[in-house]
Amino acid sequence: MATSIAGEGHPSLNGIISEHETKKLTDLPTELLEHILCFSVLQHVDICNVSCCCKRLQDVCHGRGKVWGHQYKLRWPRLQRFYRQNECCDWLKEYKTRHRVGIQIRRTVESISKRFFTEVPCVGQVLGDSFAEIESLGMPEHFCEDELLFILNSDKRKSLTLKYYAKKILYFLRQQNILRSLKTFLEQPVERQSALEGAVLVDQYCNPLADVTLDGISAQLDEITEKVKKMLRIKNASHPSLRIAQGDCFVVEDFELQRQVVCALNSVLYEQLQYKGNEFDYYNPLNSYIHQVLLRHTGIPISLSVLYMTLAQKLGVQLEPVNFPNHFLLRWCQKPRGSEDIYDFVYIDAFGKGKQLTAKECEYLIGHQVTADYYSAISTMEVLLRMVGNLLNIGKRGEGNEKSYQLLRDSLDLYLTINPDNVQYLLLQARLYFHLGIWPEKVLDILQHIQALDPSQHGAVGYLVQHTLEHIQHKKHPVAPEVKRRSASEHLEVQYSVGLIMKHKRSGYNCVIYGWDPKCTMSQEWITTMRVQQLSNGANQPFYNVLVQDGTCRYAAQENLEPHSAPLEIGHPEVGRYFSEFADTHYVANEELQTRYPEDMDETLGTVQELYHRLAPGSGDRDQDPVTDPNNHQAMSM
Repeated sequence: MATSIAGEGHPSLNGIISEHETKKLTDLPTELLEHILCFSVLQHVDICNVSCCCKRLQDVCHGRGKVWGHQYKLRWPRLQRFYRQNECCDWLKEYKTRHRVGIQIRRTVESISKRFFTEVPCVGQVLGDSFAEIESLGMPEHFCEDELLFILNSDKRKSLTLKYYAKKILYFLRQQNILRSLKTFLEQPVERQSALEGAVLVDQYCNPLADVTLDGISAQLDEITEKVKKMLRIKNASHPSLRIAQGDCFVVEDFELQRQVVCALNSVLYEQLQYKGNEFDYYNPLNSYIHQVLLRHTGIPISLSVLYMTLAQKLGVQLEPVNFPNHFLLRWCQKPRGSEDIYDFVYIDAFGKGKQLTAKECEYLIGHQVTADYYSAISTMEVLLRMVGNLLNIGKRGEGNEKSYQLLRDSLDLYLTINPDNVQYLLLQARLYFHLGIWPEKVLDILQHIQALDPSQHGAVGYLVQHTLEHIQHKKHPVAPEVKRRSASEHLEVQYSVGLIMKHKRSGYNCVIYGWDPKCTMSQEWITTMRVQQLSNGANQPFYNVLVQDGTCRYAAQENLEPHSAPLEIGHPEVGRYFSEFADTHYVANEELQTRYPEDMDETLGTVQELYHRLAPGSGDRDQDPVTDPNNHQAMSM
């Protein structure tokens, strides 16, 4: 800490022996000390220790100073967007608050697996209590989200269960924020409601973990607008649309000038950028998400119409949405403003490459006549209801897996936020939650609301109330989970164990085992449908619950499975519910799964050792010594 300037015994310039002079670190200027203490090798613990050395260093490391500001930004870089540049802030206080939030969030997430392992892993169900715990912290919400993202971005193969529930909490947190934004949006005057902003909110709610923002979408549309202007400049260098700056509200009144804009827009959108209607995969939900439409250059009539209408508006041409049956359209008025005669409009089919239709030609699209009401312009709220209604129908058409149920839940949430008194969809939501066995208390609230809106629904409501109350009563007395020990006499024929990565001999799919039964436990109807009796051992053999690479869960007979020759990670969304880590050759069961199958983990490690480590490449027929072989990670961990 001290350096000698003139050593003892050395003569000075005037020949006189000078006194011993020293210079301390604390004598350095504050700016230089701050620079030293901002070195990236120093962590918050080091700064705490330094600040305890003396009053001088304590002053340099004060809460509002550069040192703690640097530590905060170094530790949590994603939070910088919440602070203004050069903002004077108590960084030490912010650091402590963020640190405490991180600890509490992690504890909450860790506790979820124990509480919800036996129940349907629904986002809302998982968050019923946990979200309340997070809210009770009274901490800034962006701190909570940052910690969840920190968990999700940690080592890819480890802490899988922690990440599984952190993802669900983050999903739920963001959806709650988006619902609040949607309600605020709907409270605005009708003339201020933008179809694009509404479409982005729908997109965000259904994809809360994706990076979708209104600013980002608008920036992409501005790029397309500039391409259209470039095309327009070639046709008419003095066109008034070329003078419109971003954000300006300007309307081109002349019909010929409007036509030039529409022609240039069609040329850029459909010829240059190759946008098109997705005829071959029409019912893919991605067609309804505006960020996916921009990414994939394809969509359905309503999503392409929102895109087309927004671009036209940016160039000074006003188009109106038309809720035409089975095929969403836009209308373009050819007469002075105020006309409602359906023959005074040209109808634009954004799905059909911007084709312009007369009122009569519109009927050819759907094959039958319609009344004049169907040609009327609709509000932004009605556009959103149609958009969400499409997603809802896709969810109902789904295969009954977690993905389709999630889409159905999300679209119901959105629809009932926009139109909260729709009895048909309230009843559907109550039935869906009842079917999935989730949120029984919320089911009762929904049923009570339905009864108040429409007393004629008494029969359906009464049935659901009775069975929901039974479900709540049953939850108060949960049955202890069955523990399956391999050593039990009835389980001796079970060859494989949880965590092993397998290959299906007939179907060829890759999967990981997360449960087993000594005999097939499915219904006789399932056994007949799946032709189990055609197997050599029929239903009288062990069956395994497996998570498949394609995202499905299956129940496979032992004779149809074999250990994978080259184990690989299984990209299934439910892996984290059952396993804590991928260990190169197998998955490590989490505490909850090990409680169900207490003897399986040893069996899995033995199988892995036998299959993948005993005859390692280049080892010939010699068994490798698990202690002396430094490359045998699994053997060493055993």
